[in-house]
Amino acid sequence: MFPSFTYKHLTWLRPSRPLHPLPPSVSRTFLPTPSGDIEVLHASPPSPTTQNPLFFVHGGMGGAWVWLEYLQFFSARGIPCYAVSMRGHGDSWCPSFLRLTYGTTKRMLADDVLAGLRWAMEREGGREVVLVGHSSGGGLSQFILSEREVRVKGYVLMGAVPGYGSLGVYMNWFRLDPWFTFRMIFHLWHPNSPLSHPALTRRVFFSEELDGEYVERFQEKASPYESFLWIMGMRKTFVNPQTVLSQISSWGRSRQSMMILRGEVDKIMPKDEMDKLAGFYRKAFSGLVAQKKLDVEDTDVQPISGDGGQDNAGHGVRISMVPKAGHHMQNDITWEAGAQKLLDFYNQLG
Repeated sequence: MFPSFTYKHLTWLRPSRPLHPLPPSVSRTFLPTPSGDIEVLHASPPSPTTQNPLFFVHGGMGGAWVWLEYLQFFSARGIPCYAVSMRGHGDSWCPSFLRLTYGTTKRMLADDVLAGLRWAMEREGGREVVLVGHSSGGGLSQFILSEREVRVKGYVLMGAVPGYGSLGVYMNWFRLDPWFTFRMIFHLWHPNSPLSHPALTRRVFFSEELDGEYVERFQEKASPYESFLWIMGMRKTFVNPQTVLSQISSWGRSRQSMMILRGEVDKIMPKDEMDKLAGFYRKAFSGLVAQKKLDVEDTDVQPISGDGGQDNAGHGVRISMVPKAGHHMQNDITWEAGAQKLLDFYNQLG
């Protein structure tokens, strides 16, 4: 795509749009933090419950709004749900272009996520969450667990930046978009350049079958600019996988306490990358069992039933595929298939 056609989707200014509209079953709370107010969306079940809540973390250019379908799906099934918007995303406070792009680290964004996490856990009577991180938010959630800042009941990575580093992911992106570097230069290194038009956003994030109007609405909701330091802070190994696993509390009560969910037609986090991520954590799990740091059975990898016939589980980690879905599987045409697989994982946590 010729880069001059994409300028109208770029901005260097803070957004002045109204709050994103919400369905009736979803509520919004703004949490005060030392930096500014952070948005958390939440959806409660129709009747009181003692179920562990789900807590969702968005990726680059996203916000809590990318989880609206999931918030409604799971709350209708009796599970409290929360989704946070980090600074500069969704309806949270937004730094200036230079401050967010060049002065906001993954540590700062992790603090925003932690503020939302701790508030949600307090609101739910101290119950641990099942943590779900997507894309760069999946990378950030691994960082939070690796820093031992919170314990969770279960852990789900959806098309997540691998804890061993994102260089392979961005090589996939460069191969997908031959104009990537030229467009970045033409756009004066604006961080949204690779996703500066709905056609580019569809190519990278979605399946070709998704309705074009949905992609355009998605583009309109996206954050105005993004943090380079967040991205660069995950280019090499940035977590200890054994420490990440040790922060999950349900080992011994479930068959698997970690899940990797991928889209079948995800072009930047394809099957081989997500299989490698599963192997990264399966090796760590087997090491913890061998060192007697986890008193659980270390089972071999076996196929498990699931739509698409590519799911398997073993060595503590389940990996599942969402048929026909791209990178943003929670928003693509088959999002309900992915939600059901996440629900199946949730229910076996015990």
